[in-house]
Amino acid sequence: MTSSENLKSIVIVGGGTAGWLTAGIIAAEHSSNGSESDGLIDIKVTLVESPDISTIGVGEGTWPSMRSTLQKMGISETDLIRGCDASFKQGTLFKSWKTGGSDAYTHPFTPPHSYASTNLAPQWQKFSNEVSFAEAVSSQNALMFKGLAPKQISTPEYAFHTNYGYHLDAGKFAELLRKHCVDKLGVTHLKANVVSVNSSADGDIASLKTDSHGDISGDLFVDCSGSRALLLGEHFGVPFCSKGQFLFNDTALASQIPYVNADDPIASSTLSTAQTAGWIWDIGLPTRRGIGHVYSSGHTTEDRAAQELLAYIAAIVSPEAAASASIRKVPFSPGHRAKFWHKNCVAVGMSAGFIEPLEASALVLVELSAAMIAEQLPANRQIMDVVAKRFNDKFLYRWDRIIDFLKLHYILSQRQDSDYWKDNISSSSVPDNLSELVKLWRWQAPWHRDTGHIDEMFPSASYQYVLYGMGFLTQDSTTARRSDREAQSVAEGLFRENAERTKKLLASMPTNRELIEKITNYGLQKI
Repeated sequence: MTSSENLKSIVIVGGGTAGWLTAGIIAAEHSSNGSESDGLIDIKVTLVESPDISTIGVGEGTWPSMRSTLQKMGISETDLIRGCDASFKQGTLFKSWKTGGSDAYTHPFTPPHSYASTNLAPQWQKFSNEVSFAEAVSSQNALMFKGLAPKQISTPEYAFHTNYGYHLDAGKFAELLRKHCVDKLGVTHLKANVVSVNSSADGDIASLKTDSHGDISGDLFVDCSGSRALLLGEHFGVPFCSKGQFLFNDTALASQIPYVNADDPIASSTLSTAQTAGWIWDIGLPTRRGIGHVYSSGHTTEDRAAQELLAYIAAIVSPEAAASASIRKVPFSPGHRAKFWHKNCVAVGMSAGFIEPLEASALVLVELSAAMIAEQLPANRQIMDVVAKRFNDKFLYRWDRIIDFLKLHYILSQRQDSDYWKDNISSSSVPDNLSELVKLWRWQAPWHRDTGHIDEMFPSASYQYVLYGMGFLTQDSTTARRSDREAQSVAEGLFRENAERTKKLLASMPTNRELIEKITNYGLQKI
C-alpha cells in the first residue's frame, strides 16, 4: 500500500468477543464487499481465527453502550436474549468493600435524577444519615436490590425505563456475532494459524503467512490475538506497561454454578463482594451463575483464594454446588501497551491491555476502540499516522482514567484486616491525578467540570456513586452562595420526584427472570 493508495482492506487477527465485535462495528459502518460503486470504496473485512486457540471468555458483563452497538450492527435484542443466555444488568452492587462487614452500596447505570442540570450531592449530604446517596437520587437503586428488570415486555427492543447493559455467556455471544458478521455484514472468516508476518520495505505489515490459507494481505491489520499480542507485541515489539503498582490483582479463579432451582431469582446487577486479598464477582444468567475470585497473588495464595471462593459458593448457593464446582485459573498482567496503533497495526481487546474486571471495562474498551477505528478510518496510508496518534492519545487517556476510577474503590475502604487493604491505601499506590481529585472532592462534590472529556468512560456521576456509597463526605461550603440557596429548593422537589418514580417502578417492573422468560416465549417489539 503506497502513501496515496486508498485503504481497501482490513484484516483482523483473532476471534472471540473482541475480534467479532470489532469486525461487526467496522463492517456495519463500511460495507464489506470489497467492491466499488459510484466511485466509493467498499472496505473488505477479513477475520483470521486460529482453530487451535480457545477464547478466555471470563468477562460476561457489558455496559449500556452495548445496546446501541448491537442496534447499529443490526442484531435483534430478542435474538441476543434467546441465543446468548443473556440477562439484564443495571449496574454493580458492592458488598463488604467499606468495612468488610454487611455494608453494601450500588453503582447504577442511570445517573442521578436531573444530573445534567443539578448536582444533588451537596443537598443529599444534609440528610445522608437517613438515606443512601443512590437511594435518594436514583430509582434504579431499588430495582437492583429487588432483582427487578429495567423494562417491560411491551417496551421495544433496546428501549428502557432504567438504563441497562447485559450479563451474557461470552462464548455464545462470540458465536452470535460471528454468524451475524458473516451472514449479514459480509465479513470473510478464515480458520488459520498465523505462522509469520511479512513486512513491506517501510516496515508496515504487508501480509500474514498462514498454515492453511497462504499469505493474507491487507492495508490495516487489527490485533485481537489476546494477551499474546501477536502483531503489536511479538512482531512490532511495542512494550507492555505494567500498572501493578496501582492495581494489585493479577489472577482470576472462574467457575460456572447452576441454580439450585430452575426458577431461582436472576440478579439484575453484578454482585462484587470484597475478600481479604481481592473480590468475588457473581453474575446471574438465566441458566447459571458465573462466580469467580479476582485476587493479588502477591498478597495471598491460590489455595486460600480458592477456599474463599468455595466458601462463598457454599454460603450463597449451596454446599453441594461448592463441592462439585470446577474452577479455572486465569492469570493476567495488569497493564497496557505503550501505544495501541503502530504503523498499519492497531490492537483491540487484551492485545491492547487488561486489568481486573471491576466495573466491566474490558468490553466497552473494545466497543470504543472499534468505533473510533470505524469513524476515523484513514483514507490512505498518508494520513494513517495522524489517525494513529489521535487514537493513541485518546486511549492512553482512557486507560489512565480507568485506573483512577478502579483504584478509587480501594482507597476509600476502611478495611485493615490484611496487608492487601493496607497496601491499597498507601499513597505510593495511588495515581497522582486521583489523589488530587480526592483532595478536591473533600471540599466540593464531583461535577461535570471534573472530567476532561465529553465522552468520559466514567462520568462524574459514577464517581459520586462510589464516593458516597463508600461513606465519603464532602465538607459543607464555607462561603454563602446564591447557587446553593437556589439549589436547595430545586433539590427538594427532585428528591420527591425520584421517590415517587421509585414507587411506580417497584409496582410495575417484572423480575429479571419473569421478563426474560416472556422475551424467550414472545420476543420484544422492534423499534
